[in-house]
Amino acid sequence: MKIRFKYLIGIFFLVNISLCIQAQEYALVIHGGAGVMSRDRMSKEAETSYRSILNKALMLGDSLLKNGVSCTDVVVNVINVMEDSPLFNAGKGAVFTNSRTNELDASIMEGKTLNAGAVAGVTDIKNPISAAYEVMENSEHVFLSGNGASTFAKKQGIEIVPKKYFFTKNRYESLQKLLKREREREKKDNMGTVGCAVLDKYGNLCAGTSTGGMTNKKYGRIGDAPVIGAGTYANNKTCAISCTGHGEYYIRLSFARDISALMEYKGLSVNEACKEEIRKLSELEGTGGVIAIDAKGNIAMEFNTSGMFRGYLKSTGEKEIAIFTE
Repeated sequence: MKIRFKYLIGIFFLVNISLCIQAQEYALVIHGGAGVMSRDRMSKEAETSYRSILNKALMLGDSLLKNGVSCTDVVVNVINVMEDSPLFNAGKGAVFTNSRTNELDASIMEGKTLNAGAVAGVTDIKNPISAAYEVMENSEHVFLSGNGASTFAKKQGIEIVPKKYFFTKNRYESLQKLLKREREREKKDNMGTVGCAVLDKYGNLCAGTSTGGMTNKKYGRIGDAPVIGAGTYANNKTCAISCTGHGEYYIRLSFARDISALMEYKGLSVNEACKEEIRKLSELEGTGGVIAIDAKGNIAMEFNTSGMFRGYLKSTGEKEIAIFTE
């Protein structure tokens, strides 16, 4: 009887361990840009719309991860959802340059192999993150720009759209206000870059970022989003990272790579590393935010603005969608 009882206890113990392991199978975190935002300035309708798209992106990611889809494919598909929405400064909702055009950037990196792909300054690719993925998977290069990136994307079967596809009234009006006031930019237009970081069932990490850049940008300006190590980084040893904010500061800090280095060389947790890097950003008077996920599924969502569109989901059922500083 004692042997049988011990045997049953052992089975119970093993089953519980198995359930615990399964409970931590995967996780993902997303952002839709950081900037100046408050409940007073955002209508209930607008807040509902943002939360709805963030939820749609998270639920798609959850469905894919649950069915064993790789982190890389999940990042692309989740970001596609946000790129296709006019609410964010990426894809359909990209902001306008000083020349009244739309120039889009994106990058993706996988943590297992450190392989990466990026495109910058593209004007006719519907989903830049998909093009960045093709650069990573089907070219000997990491970073393509302008017409060359579009030519490559077309050969890979990526959807090319007429430039008028990216025209949205509110983004165009934002540009007109800037030009009229003869100001370099308005802080509210920092918002809208989208990103995703994923841990899949196989223990692999991946991150991606997509953006329309900065309203009223000139001379072919490129920010941090397509720059590996600045706006995007992933390494299975540490974490996967996607950034949003004033890109020039992120480039100067090698922001995303520095978070990974703080974890790898100083032993900081993903939360500690992200907070430290945001502190450095604030010292330079830069603004923005970052999302990250480590190899154990721990998630960080840090920013120094009054809000950041963000959300995460874990296979345990834990989930959050937030906009303001609560």
